[in-house]
Amino acid sequence: MANLSYAVLDKRGLVAVSGQDARTFLQGIISQDMDRVGPMNAAYGALLTPQGKFLHDFLIIEHDDIILLDCEGPRADDLVARLRSYKLRSRVELWVDMDRYEVIVLWGEGSAAALDLPEELGAACAFADGIAYVDPRIAELGVRVISSRGQAVSAITNAGFVSADFTAYDAHRLYLAIPDGSRDMIPEKSLLLEGNLDLLNGVSWEKGCYIGQELTARTYYRRLVKRRLTPVVIEGPPPLPGTAVIVGGNEVGKMSSSLGGRGLATIRLSAQELSDESQMTAGKARLRRVSAPWGGGV
Repeated sequence: MANLSYAVLDKRGLVAVSGQDARTFLQGIISQDMDRVGPMNAAYGALLTPQGKFLHDFLIIEHDDIILLDCEGPRADDLVARLRSYKLRSRVELWVDMDRYEVIVLWGEGSAAALDLPEELGAACAFADGIAYVDPRIAELGVRVISSRGQAVSAITNAGFVSADFTAYDAHRLYLAIPDGSRDMIPEKSLLLEGNLDLLNGVSWEKGCYIGQELTARTYYRRLVKRRLTPVVIEGPPPLPGTAVIVGGNEVGKMSSSLGGRGLATIRLSAQELSDESQMTAGKARLRRVSAPWGGGV
């Protein structure tokens, strides 16, 4: 269990969903099947526009009979507002709960075992005064802990984890080619398949209707996706998000988040056929496409 690290994710937010209809309310709206969510299992999902475009992604877990959506902190109010627009007569309460709780991420080989969690995606257990769960996207991302502020750090360090900053976790995320919400997907423009959510357990294909389901299913089953979020190695100054990716004088995509020598770029699938990929650039940097460790990307 060497190199176990943890970081408090100050920029994450928590949206709480409670009430008699909470589960059925979310079931008809988000891309994930709420039957997969409970106190012992977490899941990953998204909220889309009616046209099937990305709005928000989040991790979903139940704690103390409340469903918590681990989402982007600066956009948490927007997520609540959009969910409320579908509330109608549903017996549901929605609020942002960022003062009480904090989100902590733990990673490194053996991170699940260090917290007595099984090596199963989404597996959850009580921890400190909150809950811990294996990331439901890929196990290599590590474990998430949701607890009252300041209450879990002692238990985490006792389990063998060493404090790190957000940059260390962000580098880990980028190496694994995992999108970070609106840093890598454009709200009201990107499709879920472009952000690889279908490859990261973020979409249920069996649950039935939800907001944006028709376009998402059609794109998936007819193989109509035209671009994918792709991991790249960067040689030179990291390009700013939105910088055009150029091959042979043609724009084939755009950069998203990056850190040091790693980044993510949304690249046209047809760009695979270009013979001069060795000349792929973004701004003043050269790019080289690589496969994600879990096999995702172009």
